[in-house]
Amino acid sequence: MNSPALRDRAFAQVRAGVHCGDAECREGSETERLAVLRARGRIRGRPPSGRPGVEGRPGAGRLLPGRWRSRGLAALGLTAGQTVTERQMELLFGEVRHPDADRMERELLDDGADPATARRATVLGQPIEEIEQRGQTPLLALDFTFRPQASLVVLWALGDERTRRVIERAHERAVAATLEWLEAEVAEIRWSSGRRRAKAPALVVAAFRHFDNRNGFPLLHEHCLIANRAQRPDGSWYALDTVRLYQHVVAAGTLYTLQMTTEVCEELGLATVPREVTPGLRPVMEIAGIDQELIDWSATRRRRIEDVLEGITDDYIQKHGRLPSERARHGLAWWAAQETRPDKKTPRPLDQLLAWWRVSALSKFGQRMVDGLLQRCQAAGKLIRARVGPRVDTALATVDVAAVAFTVRNIYARRHVLAEARRHLLETLRGRAYVPGIDSYIADRALQRYSRQLTVPQKGRRTPAPDQLSYTADFAWPARWWIAGTDGKPPRESTRYERARVASLTLQNAIRAALTAPPAARDEAPAESVAAASASAASAVPSDHDQAAPHAVDHPGRDATLTPAQRAAAIHAHQQAAMPQEYLERRTPRRG
Repeated sequence: MNSPALRDRAFAQVRAGVHCGDAECREGSETERLAVLRARGRIRGRPPSGRPGVEGRPGAGRLLPGRWRSRGLAALGLTAGQTVTERQMELLFGEVRHPDADRMERELLDDGADPATARRATVLGQPIEEIEQRGQTPLLALDFTFRPQASLVVLWALGDERTRRVIERAHERAVAATLEWLEAEVAEIRWSSGRRRAKAPALVVAAFRHFDNRNGFPLLHEHCLIANRAQRPDGSWYALDTVRLYQHVVAAGTLYTLQMTTEVCEELGLATVPREVTPGLRPVMEIAGIDQELIDWSATRRRRIEDVLEGITDDYIQKHGRLPSERARHGLAWWAAQETRPDKKTPRPLDQLLAWWRVSALSKFGQRMVDGLLQRCQAAGKLIRARVGPRVDTALATVDVAAVAFTVRNIYARRHVLAEARRHLLETLRGRAYVPGIDSYIADRALQRYSRQLTVPQKGRRTPAPDQLSYTADFAWPARWWIAGTDGKPPRESTRYERARVASLTLQNAIRAALTAPPAARDEAPAESVAAASASAASAVPSDHDQAAPHAVDHPGRDATLTPAQRAAAIHAHQQAAMPQEYLERRTPRRG
């Protein structure tokens, strides 16, 4: 089926795991033409001749093939790890038919079925021809793309064989854990024009691993094509609720980044440090010991984007007579990224790429800097791990997550709080291991203690699911301020993230002050804290610093003879050791 309609059917593309889990969701932003172009041998990771990929580790002229994964394969007669063939791609992702439709159709024809009936029996759900007859463009799949931080990519590209295996194994497990979370917590199928829906038992995913960016520099990432079909228990196939998947893409990205970073750091003895990529936006937790020069060497596209963005920003100022707002800056950055997007090149085997990357890095930085990369990272990680223990204060984490979600979004849902909880763990633990489930525990506590539900169930309508409820908080709204420009750049307004950090630290300081105050003054401390934070937060100082949380994450093994004030002081010291220095020195705005 090679009609123009087939070639132009849209694949929604979702970038997950970008920059410390911050994912951008670009629904319908690019027509990937994956169904035909990739099915005809142009899948990155398979030979261009159109033959199925060669199994095994890519090297010695081999490219990693696409693989089937996820729990929905059994319904299609597939098994996890099998190679994705050209014909399977064209059938499932080009025509929404069974991957083994050719055999099934032949058997039905041999049994005497007419061609139309035989073909219809291989279609999964509603035929795409019926969708196109209504003037709609069928959404055939979603492309979730997972990639680690730039520093991990550099360490993977220039490290030894063992380092690469550790990073690739962590990447594999993080992708698997994220897909399992999407299946268990997020994925739903819908029918009757979306009026009815049910939990999707499993997803069907084809994964393709890539090793470089469009300029040929290292960029380990994996495209997970999620078919827009899932099977109900009665055997029928329906479309996924793609809007719901889009809404959870940031939470999925933060889960991938948290698990990936933690496993690599624990396995290799590393730690993370915050790196500011864009002034005013959330920092990226990079591997300590990776020089900025090495990150810039691998991030060639970013330099081109920044050059173009500077010119676009100047044009915006001249046209509108004012500096771009935060939302406008995001739009200008997206435009600059599209303007500098080069065409894809013919993929090369990984062993050739590794050799070329090493030669390029040696010629620019020298052998001492390249060969001693892992040792420097381990030395820097040792210093950080010596002062940051594998402990999480759930009380301070709860107020931090709630304050950031409120200040950034004002109205938020559980998925936003869950993503913030995972970011908090990444920033606080600095690569140390965490107890599974603590992210959900912190998110639920933030909703229960500091959030106010806005969604009101209506009589006669279906009760909304917990993750469909909207919330807000009663924290004081931090004032805006302007930040002077540097290096000839114009001043800019404080971002929502900067204001959120100030609001969070103000509330945390109020809690610390109340907990560390002498017993006689303990009752007066909340009233004084109101001036710095908010009435609701200070008047209900959390007491779960000294409680054993369900996940036993507060302070396992701590000395029970310590007084509450001593324990609060220890908590404060631990949080300060883990908190980036720029946060500790951040001033707080005056009220009003």
